[in-house]
Amino acid sequence: MTIAVPMPRKASKPLYKDLSFQILLAMLAGVAIGWLWPASADTLKPLGDLFIRLVRMVVAPIIFCTVVHGIASAGQSKSVGRIAIKAILYFLVITTMALVLALVLVNFWQPGAGVHADPKSFSDAAAGVADVEKSANQAGFAQFLSAIVPASAIGAFADGDVLPVLFFSVIFAFALLALGPKGKPVTDGIELVSQVFFKIIAYVMVVAPVGAFGAIGFTVGKYGPSSLIALGVLVVEFYVCCALFVVLVLWPVAAWFGVNLFRLIRYIGAELMIVAGTSSGESVFPRMNAKLRALGCSEQVVALVLPVGYAFNHDGTCLYYATVSVFLAQAVGIDLTITQQLALLLVMLVTSTGGAGVAGSAIVMLATTLAATHTIPVASIGLILGVHRLLSSAFVPVNVLGNALATLAIGKMEGAVNNAVLDASLRQGAPAG
Repeated sequence: MTIAVPMPRKASKPLYKDLSFQILLAMLAGVAIGWLWPASADTLKPLGDLFIRLVRMVVAPIIFCTVVHGIASAGQSKSVGRIAIKAILYFLVITTMALVLALVLVNFWQPGAGVHADPKSFSDAAAGVADVEKSANQAGFAQFLSAIVPASAIGAFADGDVLPVLFFSVIFAFALLALGPKGKPVTDGIELVSQVFFKIIAYVMVVAPVGAFGAIGFTVGKYGPSSLIALGVLVVEFYVCCALFVVLVLWPVAAWFGVNLFRLIRYIGAELMIVAGTSSGESVFPRMNAKLRALGCSEQVVALVLPVGYAFNHDGTCLYYATVSVFLAQAVGIDLTITQQLALLLVMLVTSTGGAGVAGSAIVMLATTLAATHTIPVASIGLILGVHRLLSSAFVPVNVLGNALATLAIGKMEGAVNNAVLDASLRQGAPAG
């Protein structure tokens, strides 16, 4: 007869030491400063920018280390190819569902109806629109393909774009895998180096509340306190659209794969708040990598699916493309037929992928989408330049949540998730730090 020994409960840490709580307080302070002293907006902006730069400086080497070690330690290339194919098919299905949901809601809600805007009248935004149009002309599919292969290995890390680093990492990993046992010292060394970079991220996260404070303070000071409540029907409709996507799409998918979505949101709550404040998904990539592995998902799956998801799976951004495109058509008085909207959906399936090769790509790829359809004037983007930051504060967290769930879902398909560790970790909440 065995006696069950109760497992010791995890010691609860003081609330003031919880990173999510610290970030929440910092964001509230940023709101207050931006509201009461809007002239300080430009002064606060560098705080958010500096935090993002601190994280971005190690994103490329972390992607390299995790992808190379994940593939090289797999032992065979067949499993890598199988995981990649499953991930791409999963991304395609979820992305299509996001686009369809957004198109249905924006047609039902019609946030742009009655605006009767003339895009030529937006002289204040003319310079911004011109820059976007210029970037859009350079961001075609051919440019996307050429951007995948870096001009040099060093250049890929210097630029910091995800796709070139991912491409080089995969090539390097398969070459290392082909060496067999002779490559094991290199594989072990890369694992050790990755631990160094994760330790750097732990240091950087100490100032995450400062970065969130600066980013949200700048937004409120720049666009006014009303920016946090509503800057028009478009903002309200889009936030509702993001919430519906989480409830109607991600929640059933999570339930199908046996993942408690509410607990997952709580587990990565600090990361979601960071990206809501900074509008940068890259700012939490290293932490997401570590947290997903701590949930019991195998290193190989995390190393492959998460970077590929950052490059190709932009659920929230697809919601943005569909919503804003139809909104602009409504605003300038263009009545899109069902056929035109289906064509728009197909174009967005391509541009949402092409956006991965362009830093800060959402607004640029929106212009590319409009230019490709030859239906909605690109100059009408001037209508939403002022609220783009508000919209990105909603769709970037959806991107991060979608990629976290995708990694766990692919892991479940592969039988590469320790379900006991997953359930226990989600019940306990995020680890300290």
